Amino acid sequence: MKSPLEKARKNPESMKARILAVARRLFGEYGFHGTTTRMIAKEVGIDISTLHYHWGDKNDLYEAVVMDVNNDLGRELLKVEKVVHGSSLEERLNVSIDQMMDYLFDHPEISNLVLLRYFSKTRNEIDVDFKVPEFSGDIARAMGLAKDAKNPSPRAMMKVMSIMNGMHSFVSGENFFRPMLNLDRKNYIRAVKETLKFILIPAFVLQEAKTKKGAVPGPLPPKINKAPKQNARPVKQNNP
Repeated sequence: MKSPLEKARKNPESMKARILAVARRLFGEYGFHGTTTRMIAKEVGIDISTLHYHWGDKNDLYEAVVMDVNNDLGRELLKVEKVVHGSSLEERLNVSIDQMMDYLFDHPEISNLVLLRYFSKTRNEIDVDFKVPEFSGDIARAMGLAKDAKNPSPRAMMKVMSIMNGMHSFVSGENFFRPMLNLDRKNYIRAVKETLKFILIPAFVLQEAKTKKGAVPGPLPPKINKAPKQNARPVKQNNP
């Protein structure tokens, strides 16, 4: 039996798909706690009972949105990996930044959802989550930073997270950054791509060159253990 999400994706014109599309956008704009099912129903043009009939409660709908985004990101990353496979690191970064930025700017709710999910102080507990570790491993392998997507090193993961954090921040912050720069959308996207390449490509290529020469980077700094709490109660002293 097909899940509601599978039914929605199979028939994009269906009521399930319409509700899902609006939910993606509104959850992306207002987050889980700032979005209500009544807001979604009103935007779609249906009553609340129809929404619950198709998707259940708010948690069910949000989980479907997360799974839908995961599916979309997974497919896009596979496309990128096929294009860049076998290329130099510089070329892989060039192509990956171009393709992923075009995709994320076409679907800004994805960046909004990811950033709201992981940086909100009021995270809601759900049964599924964005596959950030899994996707980071896939990206690390595509970039040539890791041979095994399932077991990338912490250093490789940090590099991938720096790329994705920059991408998501520029997409999600477009309405804030673009007026500051006085750019139209087309030139803003071009400027974002140029900036990410300017920052990331030289650093990654230099690190690759050092590694090939045998200058293997050392381990990441160890975790700092917190000092035990001192007893704040003053010690009594006997009077002479």
